[in-house]
This record gives sequence, structure tokens and C-alpha cells, in this order.
Amino acid sequence: MQMADDVQNALKIDVARLDPDGERLEGEVYCVDLDEEFVKPFGGVRYSLKAEIAGDELLVRGSLEQDFDLVCSRCGADFDDTVKVPDYTFSCEIGEKTSEVDLTEDVRESIILALPTYPVCSESCPGVEQKVEMPCDGRWDVLDKLKNKKEE
Repeated sequence: MQMADDVQNALKIDVARLDPDGERLEGEVYCVDLDEEFVKPFGGVRYSLKAEIAGDELLVRGSLEQDFDLVCSRCGADFDDTVKVPDYTFSCEIGEKTSEVDLTEDVRESIILALPTYPVCSESCPGVEQKVEMPCDGRWDVLDKLKNKKEE
């Protein structure tokens, strides 16, 4: 099957040639192409999978990861992060006429679903420093004076 040095635009499994005991699949596939301002993938999706046939079903399990250039939702800084899918699972029914199964779209969707909704550069990120001063509202001064007199 695919080796780690292969970089492809599709991840297809040749079901007819698949070893009856299953096979390890490792490599990189370029399938996440987002046109987003704040989320930019770089490199391909790295995968480490085991594909096996169980009865009339193809079962694929393993892990996926993809590097992204993201924008912090707190402070607005650019940062790099790796999105991981440690428990990727795919299954589909196969028949005698099934020669290959294309995992490309499922791998792409799994990575996109694993993207953080609100990415942060670090958990301790304080966010954008806000220097907003509230205007003084003199309407409450009389009540503040009464409160201060009561406390004395």
C-alpha cells in the first residue's frame, strides 16, 4: 500500500489487493484545502492506519494529524498548531465488485471537525488588553453619598 514517502491528493485502499490479515497504511495526503482567513493548513494530513476486511465490511482505524496556521481567538496573534484525530475510524460495506475505497473525503471531514472552534495560542493567553474607561455618570452621586454616610 502507501508508504510514508508518498505524498498524494487522494487516499484510496485497493480492496482487491488488501492482505487478509489487514495492512498498515502510513503516509501523507493533501486533501484539506480551506479558503479561510484565520485557518490555513500547511503540509498534508499525516495518517497511520490499519485497514482490514471483516466479513463484508472494510474497517479502517488509526490516527490522523494536520498542521495549521491559526489566529488566536483571544489576542489575534498567529500561531501554529497540530490538529489530531487519535481515534479515526471508518467502515463501509464492500462487495465482490468493490475494487477500491476512497477515504479522502472522510479524512478531510474528520480533520475539519477536529479543528478548535475558538483556537487559543495558549491556555494562559490574557486576550487583547482593553483600556476602556467608563464615563463618569453623575446621576448616581447623590445615592453614593447617602451610602457613604450610612456606613459611617
